[in-house]
Amino acid sequence: MITVGHQLVFAVGILGNILSFLVTLAPVPTFYRVYKKKSTESFQSVPYVVALLSAMLWLYYALLSMDVLLLSINAIACVVESVYLAIYLVYAPKDAMVFTMKLLSIVNMGCFGAMVAILQFYVEGQRRVTIAGGVGSAFALAVFVAPLAIIRQVIRTKSVEFMPFWLSFFLTISAVVWFFYGLLMKDFFIAMPNVLGLLFGLAQIALYFVYRNPKKNGAVSEVQVAQEAAADAEKEQQQARQPPHVAVVTPDDANDGEVATSTTDDDNKDVVVVDIMPPSLPAERAPSPPLAPPHPPAIFIPQPRAVEVV
Repeated sequence: MITVGHQLVFAVGILGNILSFLVTLAPVPTFYRVYKKKSTESFQSVPYVVALLSAMLWLYYALLSMDVLLLSINAIACVVESVYLAIYLVYAPKDAMVFTMKLLSIVNMGCFGAMVAILQFYVEGQRRVTIAGGVGSAFALAVFVAPLAIIRQVIRTKSVEFMPFWLSFFLTISAVVWFFYGLLMKDFFIAMPNVLGLLFGLAQIALYFVYRNPKKNGAVSEVQVAQEAAADAEKEQQQARQPPHVAVVTPDDANDGEVATSTTDDDNKDVVVVDIMPPSLPAERAPSPPLAPPHPPAIFIPQPRAVEVV
């Protein structure tokens, strides 16, 4: 016989499924923008990778605990998050694509596969369910902590351009519903993580209303900053290819010993050109060779003469 308590649990579980489904659909405008622009811009893949891992863990826990409502929503979430990541990988830059592939391989395949293998082969009974529920709760906390990177980006840029509001809104409402579902089911693995989810959701909503007016807050789009930086770099490369501006000062143009200055367009610095050539001298007669020194006057020296005596 179905009691009122079971009906209430079922109703809350259905409401939680609906809200969680809306949470998974909240990024649809984001990925539609990615598809239209053929670029992921500044969007990050980490929240979606963590969300996929969380859905996989809760799916495994639902299979062990035979929770149909938890099983249904997480099966849908696995499919939807996989589609999001596929779109991201198609339009992401090479570095972001490589990083996302490594993250998926290590976390979603390696860690999840190792956990399932260990629990299936080395743990039995209720202990297996408890460990799976604890791991699922830990990664549920990671799902709520993952948007911290986006929160930091919003505070730095003073813009909510890359923080989807509806994702934060439905995430907060879903956390409230699943918290009460866990309490009614007496499943604290479901109830406890949603307390932190509620707090982070409220923080994101508060930031949205603080920074929703980009002009008022002086927001700077990271895309715009990157475009301006690329334009400046290209301009510098073009200027580097141009021959330098040389100022020529001829001896005739320079005033005796004066210094001529000119300003270049490349680095906006003064270039000083000093004329070190001596000024031209007027043509003069070649100096005559020096005269030979005058000969000294002749000195008459009388010679002695012999006197003959008779």
